Amino acid sequence: MKKIIQGVLFITLILFVVGCGANDSSGAAGDNDQEGQEQYTVRIAGGAVGPEHSLTKTFNFLKEELEEKSDGRFKVDLNVAGELGEDREIIEAIQMGEVHLASPSPAALGGFNDSVAILDMPFLFTNRETAYEVLDGEPGQMILDLLEESGIKGLGYFENGFRNVTNNLQPIESVEDFNDLSIRTMQNQTHISAWELLGANPTPLAFGELYSALQQGTVDGQENPFGLILANKFYEVQKYLTVTNHVYAPNVVITNNEFYDSLPDDLQTIFDDAISAAIDTNRELAQEEEVTARQALEDEGMEVYEFTPEQLEEMQEITLPVYEEFKDQIGADIVDKFLAASRE
Repeated sequence: MKKIIQGVLFITLILFVVGCGANDSSGAAGDNDQEGQEQYTVRIAGGAVGPEHSLTKTFNFLKEELEEKSDGRFKVDLNVAGELGEDREIIEAIQMGEVHLASPSPAALGGFNDSVAILDMPFLFTNRETAYEVLDGEPGQMILDLLEESGIKGLGYFENGFRNVTNNLQPIESVEDFNDLSIRTMQNQTHISAWELLGANPTPLAFGELYSALQQGTVDGQENPFGLILANKFYEVQKYLTVTNHVYAPNVVITNNEFYDSLPDDLQTIFDDAISAAIDTNRELAQEEEVTARQALEDEGMEVYEFTPEQLEEMQEITLPVYEEFKDQIGADIVDKFLAASRE
């Protein structure tokens, strides 16, 4: 009898330990916290830039907002410096629900919905105030809504900044100086067409290959916002910088539809509010970065040339046919609405 009682007590102890282990929470999506509330993991692809770039700082801010405002019900897994791959891979991971939040470039996102290409048009926006007004208004919302067709929920727009030209061949002091310049572009037909109209030789290359291509002279130059030029140390392999502001580059903030719909109403509200706060923070950081990064590039020894308003108007006039070329592909209603809103 004593052995039987000992056996029963042993089995009871085992069941108790197993039961306790089953209630242990690791913080994964759908797990419960200590108060019995579900926890949701938010896996973020924070881009390919380093820790000092405005975009990385924005995602760090967003991580804090989500975790603090939800009292820990959101657990954020933030991946930066290209840990989850290039933009296209990240967008596909968003579609499959493997990544829950990202802000890819319009060039990459345009491969999933043609309408997004409007955001990459030359001289669509010539100042930030207009860009913010249009992107935060009806035209910008049109693009976000159209992403639903691809299983992607558009949430808003971060800022990458105005794109400017660097090269290691010669100072670019006039529009004519673009002739025969070999310039790296994204795999983006609107950008390629614009540079061809300007007389340059656009060469699409993955961003991860750009530094070595510049170093080896595979291409003469490239075009990016000041912050990216500095963060990726292109000043080490490029001597000349020309301020053209030829494209305002937003990054589209996206999430997975099913993930968003799975959130309880209160967490959806916290999620939306955190995105809104991050957009405001990002724009402040991007504006500061434009000033400090340009100065840092000059301090590193780059020779800086700034196009006059007349030269910028000349560039704008030369590249205007790009709008007509891609109007049918993007959608005539979208092109017309963006042009009307940006020219008011």
